[in-house]
Amino acid sequence: MKPAKPQIRFQFADLRFSLKERTRLKAFLLHLAEEEGRRVEAVHYIFCTDAYLLEINRSHLNHDTYTDIITFPYSEAGAPLHSDIFISVERVRENALAFDVAFETELYRVMFHGLLHLCGYKDKSKAEVQLMRQREDFWLAAYSRFT
Repeated sequence: MKPAKPQIRFQFADLRFSLKERTRLKAFLLHLAEEEGRRVEAVHYIFCTDAYLLEINRSHLNHDTYTDIITFPYSEAGAPLHSDIFISVERVRENALAFDVAFETELYRVMFHGLLHLCGYKDKSKAEVQLMRQREDFWLAAYSRFT
């Protein structure tokens, strides 16, 4: 049986915004996963508000804090990636202002961050955070050259 075509999907929970270059971005996300040694089955990016993501954080993780991203991996170790990645567009906009970067740059960083988690990167210790930032920066630079 032939494996299903890898899917990256963009969905909007409780808001809509203009997501630029969707086809290029989907191709790049598949490329990122492949280069990190993983195959994608289905990864769904769900864009939402702070309130929406806060409720997910409370109900699923017992955290009463705002966050920019929550990644739910559904695949077993070594299997093709299957996940829902929730992103608060409001939080990304605030962080872009705070870090003095373009909204799209911060959005892509967060999107790559979620996929890097699925590829095995963590961000709990200082060393893990440093490596995660290095990989995010690497992939942001690679995306600017990706055709």
